Amino acid sequence: MPRHLSHGLPARWPGPIPVALAWSGGKDSSLTLAALRADPTVEVVALLTTVTGDYDRISMHGVRRTILEAQVSALGLPLVEATIPAAASNTIYEEAFSAALAELRQQHPDLRHLAFGDLFLTDVRAYRERLLAPLGWTPVFPLWGRDTAELARHFVDAGYRAILTCVDTTQLSADFAGREFDASLLNELPVAVDPCGENGEFHTCVYAGPIFRAPLSLQRGERVRRDGRFEYCDLALRGSLSLPSD
Repeated sequence: MPRHLSHGLPARWPGPIPVALAWSGGKDSSLTLAALRADPTVEVVALLTTVTGDYDRISMHGVRRTILEAQVSALGLPLVEATIPAAASNTIYEEAFSAALAELRQQHPDLRHLAFGDLFLTDVRAYRERLLAPLGWTPVFPLWGRDTAELARHFVDAGYRAILTCVDTTQLSADFAGREFDASLLNELPVAVDPCGENGEFHTCVYAGPIFRAPLSLQRGERVRRDGRFEYCDLALRGSLSLPSD
């Protein structure tokens, strides 16, 4: 990974290279943060999360802002949000993302690198590279090319804990929404489904693991189908709402 980070930096960089992380609140973001923190040449200085303002939730994953704030507190890192409206166009998203990057740069003038948890989707990687280059940023992909079955098992074996918050019912049964991302789930995933959900089959919310100062206590709420396709399981910090217990 250091070879990616050295791109665009002075030959003699004083100390660890500052890096921000695109944080989605899910397992791939968690493993990416762990990989960055394990690299002595890198210092993670901030997180960047895209939030849908109308819903007050992490975009795509559907995780409440209160949980995001609890995650950030447990990680001990500052957060910058890129806030977008529901059903935002690419143009609106890119404007919000650019504004968030500008805020990050203002806070950390030497910051030039943004890490992502992408695994193998070349079109997604190319999009991020096209988006960041004109803004003077270099994307970093610490987990790129890793075997996703091996990565998913490592996540579980290393002591991370996560819940599936969103399932694309065109690719996976709605019954998987709200389930723990554990060995049993991995054994039950259909062969066509990527173990890390890299093709958008599902999204997760991490609530415990080696990167957290302390685990979060979550409770499951109602399940809702959106756009006739995406099955969401609502989560809340335990005791914060009157939701059904597990």
